[in-house]
Amino acid sequence: MEQEVPKTVKPDDDHPANHHIQPHANSKSFLHMALFPITLKFEKVVYKVELKGAKEVILNGVTGMVCPGEVLAMLGPSGSGKTTLLTALGGRLTGKLTGKITYNNQPFCGYTKRRTGFVTQDDVLYPHLTVTETLLFTAMLRLPNSLSHDEKVSHVERVIAELGLTRCQNSMIGGPLFRGISGGEKKRVSIGQEMLINPSLLLLDEPTSGLDSTTAQRIMTTIKRLASGGRTVVTTIHQPSSRIYHMFDKVVLLSEGSQIYYGPASTALEYFSSIGFSASVTLNPADLLLDLANGIAPDTMNDYEQGEDAEEERKSVRKKLVTCFETNHPTTWETGLYDLDVCGYNEEKEGLTRDLEKGDLKLSISLESFKL
Repeated sequence: MEQEVPKTVKPDDDHPANHHIQPHANSKSFLHMALFPITLKFEKVVYKVELKGAKEVILNGVTGMVCPGEVLAMLGPSGSGKTTLLTALGGRLTGKLTGKITYNNQPFCGYTKRRTGFVTQDDVLYPHLTVTETLLFTAMLRLPNSLSHDEKVSHVERVIAELGLTRCQNSMIGGPLFRGISGGEKKRVSIGQEMLINPSLLLLDEPTSGLDSTTAQRIMTTIKRLASGGRTVVTTIHQPSSRIYHMFDKVVLLSEGSQIYYGPASTALEYFSSIGFSASVTLNPADLLLDLANGIAPDTMNDYEQGEDAEEERKSVRKKLVTCFETNHPTTWETGLYDLDVCGYNEEKEGLTRDLEKGDLKLSISLESFKL
């Protein structure tokens, strides 16, 4: 028999998922409701690595902002810096960054880290475990010790139901040597592992790679619904369909580490048309954006050729796009730039934050009323 969730759960002080749970008849599901909304801003982010004695620029002054309830998509060809930027925003990038990244106007810290979910591009799952066993194993490691075993099992069952994994819950994950669940189901399991802690900031690295268009649409619909409850969602995506593209609230377009667009997804075509890059036929907006990020102007794809002349032309197109963006999109946050170590934080401030969490942070949620 399913265990009833107690009205109040005392948080485990040292656990990353510490929170209170109080069912409420009119509240939405915990999967749909953010614990602590986070506004993410990144300004003039630069990242360089040293290769063979020379410094190579991976990110060159990338700027943007995403608010709770929004989905920010980072587009660009392979090698443009999308995953590097996502890793930096998640506080996982080693090395030195310059620029400014803030979470509710504060630098990255343990408080933010405990409320950040990161879904990698490759699904890192044990092939011989079932879906239920995988999520239960995650729950045992990541949920507070103050929750009993039965409560954690009940928590996992609700995640399975709300992510549409009921049909395959007793199936093995599978691997290269034997067949298991589908690619879309594996991706939902990976998302479920992060949703167990109810993150306020959800970062996903190419969640639709390797999936057919229908499965990719279902994954993005799930992500969109998770964002609609107040989560801040940032995702990299390689080649979205037009249906998926129109689900994005904002878009960052990168080309060889440089930014050539940031703004609402719905106005991207209008912006590029205003600077002389418009297509004569109707096409998927993402296709046009990726062509431009590769330095290919609209309506010239049929004339695309290899060679030095073609490469010079692409460099010229990219240079114009970068220059136009810098001219038309001045920095909107008048704050000083400083070197940012995304992997460190002030221990004294962290201790104060934990004290505030213990005394002030409460969450009223219903575990029954919302289904994806």
